[in-house]
Order: sequence, then structure tokens, then C-alpha cells
Amino acid sequence: MENTEGRSTPLRRITTGPKFHWFGYYDKLQFDPKCRFVLSMEVDFEHRSPTENDVIKIGMADLEDGDRWIELGETRAWCWQQGCMLQWRPGSKDEVVWNDFDGNRFVSHILNVNTGEKRTLPHAIYTLSADGKTAVAPDFRRVQDMRPGYGYPGLPDPCADELAPSDSGIYRFDLETGEREEIVSIAQVAEIPSPNIEFSGAKHYFNHLLFNTDGSRFIFLHRWRFAGSGFNTRMMTAAMDGSDIRVVDDFGHTSHFIWRDPGHILAWSWHPSREHKFYLYKDGTGDPSCSGASRPDVVGEGKMLVNGHCSYLPDTDWLLNDTYPMGKGRVQSLYLYHVPTDRKLPIGDFPSPEPYQGEWRCDLHPRFSPDGKSVVIDSAHEGAGRQMYLIDVSEIVDG
Repeated sequence: MENTEGRSTPLRRITTGPKFHWFGYYDKLQFDPKCRFVLSMEVDFEHRSPTENDVIKIGMADLEDGDRWIELGETRAWCWQQGCMLQWRPGSKDEVVWNDFDGNRFVSHILNVNTGEKRTLPHAIYTLSADGKTAVAPDFRRVQDMRPGYGYPGLPDPCADELAPSDSGIYRFDLETGEREEIVSIAQVAEIPSPNIEFSGAKHYFNHLLFNTDGSRFIFLHRWRFAGSGFNTRMMTAAMDGSDIRVVDDFGHTSHFIWRDPGHILAWSWHPSREHKFYLYKDGTGDPSCSGASRPDVVGEGKMLVNGHCSYLPDTDWLLNDTYPMGKGRVQSLYLYHVPTDRKLPIGDFPSPEPYQGEWRCDLHPRFSPDGKSVVIDSAHEGAGRQMYLIDVSEIVDG
């Protein structure tokens, strides 16, 4: 591929059929620290919701051995958008983590890819701290009840009839011992008032958790909906133990986000008079009457940056992002944006075939390598079903 500045961005498919491969969400470590192995899930069907009996394979592609597929395990706890939370364990050279369903509960496996040693913890994970020692997660039963396609099938929500239960929320657990505790309850957060939105009588849940870059705090989205309506959102943060809950944005429209550093969050959201844009928020003050510590800065004003799965390339000023399918051709665009120079650089366009919509759409969900020189996307643009593609962006980021 060649972008508008004439720079080359080599593209290669690193998974093949007849089965389908993808990774899912954009905020997980897909590459090993040496940038050789790329994690993936493998499935033999598309275009329907998974059930608790659908088993998919876990594996990785070896970029230094012809993209050879190496099978690592399997799972029955997965969804199309976020997979099974498969990811490299932060700080580890040889351990990967993913969720599974054992028939009675959702669990997580920690596998050493070199020795084959595997440990199973009695809880499902969502996001891992920077040191790889701690996980936090929502109640996946509640997520599935509130928004099918983002939780896991197999277990009903025991609090389905409660609007804001006290015994459902965010859980923290130790990846070594498996010890778990509830640190934030739905009832607790539903009692924090909002000056901008009324949600009394709504049904609440949590989703989209993400530790900051030093593991000291994490984001969570507090979402709620009234019967027969869509959901609204508050973006909030908390300390690792669930204390010091801060309201960062509560205008109801926060979508995709990423931590820039321990104290700043880039998020696609909406503010009065500024409409939908990317905003850079300072982590909130902890005062629930204050939506953010200060008025957030706009990132990419006037550069046609749109809602997508955003992340910062490591040790650079480049922002990586994609789009949803747009226009008659349902084109998903991938681009880089250089924040200091206010420069947007298209990387490639990937048409999304018509069947890929709704719960089983195939978003690009771009993920970067640890050295920031490669990007992997999920795409079905070649007509081979969803597969993974490696894009070399080194000429751009090094130039």
C-alpha cells in the first residue's frame, strides 16, 4: 500500500483459511516482547452469535517462520468483539492469559508458551496491570444480560431483576494466588449523582475497563439504560483498590478511549458546543459534581478524526486509529495522526463485506507491536473471511 505522502506501508496476511482468525479488541498486548509471535483466535464459523458450546482455538503466528500457526489451547468463553481477553501477560516473556468457561463458572488460564505449564484461576479477567500481577474485571454475566455480544453466554445474571445490585460490580484479583474481592459495586456508583444526566429508574452495569500506563488507576464505563432504550455512559476512574472514584466525563456519550500516560485519557466523546470529537481529559478530581478536572482539550480539531479504536504508538507522538465502515463501499480506513504537527496520514482502506454487521462485524481494531513499527488488524476485505494482517509502519514512524 502507498499513502498520500508516497510512503510505503507493506501489508501481508499472517493467517489463512479455511478457518477464520482474529484477535478482537485494540487495548491488549497481542505481540510478545520480542515482536515475533502474534496471538490469535481461530473459529470455523461466522455470522451468528456464539453459544456456550462453541469451542474456538487459541494460538499464535510465528512471524519469523512463515507465519506458522502454533496452537496453544481453546476456550468456550468468547465474543466477536473482544474475543476471550486473550493477551500477553505484561512484564512476561513467555506467559499468555485468556478466559474460558468450565461449565459452572468463567475462569482464566495462564499459559507458559515455552514450557506448556498452565494454571487456571477461578475468575475471568478483563484488563491487567502494567506489572502483570493484578487483574480487574466486571461481572460478565451482567454484561451479557445488558449488552449481548460483549459478555459470555452460558451463565445467567443472578441479579437480572435488580436495577443496581450491591453484589455485582468490579472485581480485583491476584494473578498469582487467584484471590478475588469486589472493589466497586454497581449500587455504589449508581448513587453518585450526575449534574448532566438523570438515571433514576434505569438499569446499570459496568464495561470497558483499562488500567493506566503505570497500573495505579483504571478506567471503567458506568452504563445504564431505561427499558426499551439505548444506553448512556459515564467515564470514571478508580485506584487499584477501588477507592478514590473520579468522574472524568458524564455527558453520556463516551465511546472508545486510551490512556496517554498515568494522568491523561484520550476519548471520543461529546461536549456542549463542541459536539463529538477526540478529547484529551485530565483524570478527574474525585468530585462527582465535576465532570473532569478541567475542560478537556480537543485532539485533531478539523482533521476529520472520527470515532475509532485509538491508541498511542509507544515512545512516539503518533496516534493510531481506524474507522467504522463508511459509504456505499463500507470502507474501513486505517490512519496515523501526528499530534505535535497536526498531520493525518492514511495507511489503507479495507472494504467490509455486507454480512459483517452488528454483533459479528469485523472491526479493524488496530494493535501495535512493542517496538511501534508494526500494526496488526482484523479484516475480511479479501473475501477469505476474517483474517489478520500485518502492516509495516516503520518508514512512517521512523521518518
